Amino acid sequence: MLLLWLQAVLLLLVLPNHAEVTTAEEPGVLVPPPKETCAGWMAGIPGHPGHNGTPGRDGRDGTPGEKGEKGDAGLLGPKGETGDVGVTGAEGPRGFPGIPGRKGEPGEGAYVYRSAFSVGLETGVTVPNVPIRFTKIFYNQQNHYDSSTGKFYCNIPGLYYFSYHITVYMKDVKVSLFKKDKAVLFTYDQYQEKNVDQASGSVLLHLEVGDQVWLQVYGDGDHSGLYADNVNDCTFTGFLLYHDTN
Repeated sequence: MLLLWLQAVLLLLVLPNHAEVTTAEEPGVLVPPPKETCAGWMAGIPGHPGHNGTPGRDGRDGTPGEKGEKGDAGLLGPKGETGDVGVTGAEGPRGFPGIPGRKGEPGEGAYVYRSAFSVGLETGVTVPNVPIRFTKIFYNQQNHYDSSTGKFYCNIPGLYYFSYHITVYMKDVKVSLFKKDKAVLFTYDQYQEKNVDQASGSVLLHLEVGDQVWLQVYGDGDHSGLYADNVNDCTFTGFLLYHDTN
């Protein structure tokens, strides 16, 4: 290493003594020194290679080539995951009516619950505080009214409507509608001398099986002016509105 360094120093000392010499005939042309001046001259050893220079700039893009031929179709890939449900679309137009279906089989008729009566008085009433016996039968198909006792007997539980219309003559009238030995409705009418008067009443009652309903003169015999003949009637009516479902 030291030898190389000494050779380099000697080379630097020799080079200034051989400056560039130009001739008059050819200015600017370097003339090597004559061999006679340095008979013992010897060249130095070659130097080390220099470092690589910085990369040059990229060249311009080339002209696009011609379009290649269409390649073969690739293999079918695996099935992807199910996507999210899309937004519901707008309702479509109404379709044409379908063909009518076949007629169904006849069903069983619903059972109709019936309970009703309408009766009238044939003679005047003189006995108070006992059921009035209406013996003129207008309607009693279910036989839920007993003309021998003057009472209606409930056979179907439910809501019932009762009404009465009485003719008043000769005396004042005070009648009451009873349910299970308890008066629930009263009607009073004062007799006007030499006149025939009318009185009436009505009520809705809920009855259970076995309940009894009837009319009777209330109080003493001074209020028993109920009257009936061939042109004047006293009537007592009742019927089921609707039965209990439970």
